[in-house]
Amino acid sequence: MIHRDWMGLTRDEIVRLVRERRAGGDFANSVPILGAVDRLRAWKREGAEIFYLTSRTEAGEVDDIRGVLTRFGFPEGELCFRQPGERYSNVAERVMPDVLVEDDCESIGGEVEMTYPHIRPELKPRIKSVVVREFGGIDHLPDDISALASW
Repeated sequence: MIHRDWMGLTRDEIVRLVRERRAGGDFANSVPILGAVDRLRAWKREGAEIFYLTSRTEAGEVDDIRGVLTRFGFPEGELCFRQPGERYSNVAERVMPDVLVEDDCESIGGEVEMTYPHIRPELKPRIKSVVVREFGGIDHLPDDISALASW
């Protein structure tokens, strides 16, 4: 998702805004990137269980994200977030998805900020990692979840 004021900007322009700390904290005004909702709906129709992982940790901000998911018709799925002292990898290990789709965190430090690289080595073989460009969307990923799992 991106802030609604960033609609129409290029991916590189959005990355620059985040790096310059011009990113707002107005999470309630986030919008889906390109065809993300349609892609997730296709996966849900195929039988995927959807989990959303947000960077937000404050209750009000998590509620804002939950509202955005509902408002834009994202398919039903659990919204996961970090508890105090947790890393993203802890959340992923708790959920243990078959496939973890995450962005490359380019604007905030890259791989060091990602989830999959920090998952315990013994659990990594059970999770397929699919990395997309930050703010680039997931439209290029296959509708077919079995194809996604071998991406």
